[in-house]
Amino acid sequence: MNKLFSNRFYPAAIALALYATALAPAWASPKKLLVVTATQGFRHSSIGTAERVLESMGEQTGLWTVDFVRGGADGKGTDDVRAKMSAEALNNYDAVVFANTTGDLPMPQPQALIDFVKAGRGFVGMHAASDTFHGFRPYIDMLGGEFLTHGAQATVDCINQHADHPATAHLGSKFTVYDEIYLMKSFTRDQVHGLLTLDKHPNNAQAGDFPISWSKDIGKGRMFYTSLGHREDVWTSEAYQKHILGGIKWALGLVPANGAPKNAPTDLSAEEKAVGWRPLFNGKNLDGWHLRRADGTPSWTVENGILMNTVADGQHGTDLVGDEKFRDFTVRYEYRVPKGANSGFYLRGRHEIQIYDDYGGKPAMGGNGGIYNTAPPTLFVSRKAGEWQQAEVTMRGQKVTVFLNGVKVHSDADVPKSTGSQLDDNINEPGAFFLQGDHGSVAFRYIRVLPLK
Repeated sequence: MNKLFSNRFYPAAIALALYATALAPAWASPKKLLVVTATQGFRHSSIGTAERVLESMGEQTGLWTVDFVRGGADGKGTDDVRAKMSAEALNNYDAVVFANTTGDLPMPQPQALIDFVKAGRGFVGMHAASDTFHGFRPYIDMLGGEFLTHGAQATVDCINQHADHPATAHLGSKFTVYDEIYLMKSFTRDQVHGLLTLDKHPNNAQAGDFPISWSKDIGKGRMFYTSLGHREDVWTSEAYQKHILGGIKWALGLVPANGAPKNAPTDLSAEEKAVGWRPLFNGKNLDGWHLRRADGTPSWTVENGILMNTVADGQHGTDLVGDEKFRDFTVRYEYRVPKGANSGFYLRGRHEIQIYDDYGGKPAMGGNGGIYNTAPPTLFVSRKAGEWQQAEVTMRGQKVTVFLNGVKVHSDADVPKSTGSQLDDNINEPGAFFLQGDHGSVAFRYIRVLPLK
């Protein structure tokens, strides 16, 4: 028996009875969960803990009872899989939970699971549930993502995308956890209702979209998945138990929440729209932008509202140029660079506002927020590599004012000539914004402009 539960339930599991947000009425029959921990590939050491936590949660809340399907690649449990997971047997349950399953399980009819959920039942997957049924595409489509690989275990700050969902309502704006973080494939953001995500790689901090947890309506049924749950101490933590409790309750239809797909957030606030701001980046694709050189390296991609230039060490990307031209304007944008990176945001295609990892240094001509070859920032306000930084730049005639991270670092700075790497030298004419991509990796989001008369 797992030592965590040797004589009594783990204290966090007992506490579920106190913090559960909605207990079943005394007269209601508990739901029936089929918890599957069978594996045909790698078998996690945390499976025993997962079984006890899920069983204890049901007992303490009174919301469900548990039946198990166990077994490994040695063939033990195969008969149990076939018996309890047939189309007929699945009708005995209200939801199926895959807790760290792996491989193509020996179900007699895998499609029966998909039909079971579509008919109005629930499905819940934890961690390696996405490393299951790689050979059965309808399962991957139902889940919404598929395990690709993972690096070393890491501490990450998961972004809470929807704090109104019962699986994430208790987590605040960020959820810090140390676990094995999966990298996904076969994942499409606009096909799921995102709950937790990372906007940078868990191991190297490279900008990107790294989903952690999501939900999804499947026909008349509901699907909840979290990639967390590799470690025993994650399973026994209060925050994770609340996370999966909310997800299971939602999948069972015990609590309301929206499971419809939700795209990346808009880049315009209501106040910005009211005064005439316009988006320059739609958060979905490269519409409105083109490579400076048609034959250049296609280094720019879009993931979950983030515009990313990814350049390997020793390589060069390509500048990205906007299709529209502006003369007088205020432009706002957010950017993030990895350690040692260098990029720039060009006004009218001629004047570079420098983007540079110089945290811990001093204002310099080519430093972060400087107007390249013209004026250094008047105050050093750079943030650490890997953190999002905000810029607001106003240009009227040949005068430039810059706010970086909420601080004015240039006030009507004169820019009488192009600063280098410009598109042309017609400094008094409208020009396009462009993002420097030939120097190194950089990520942008929320790019918007207010044309000035």
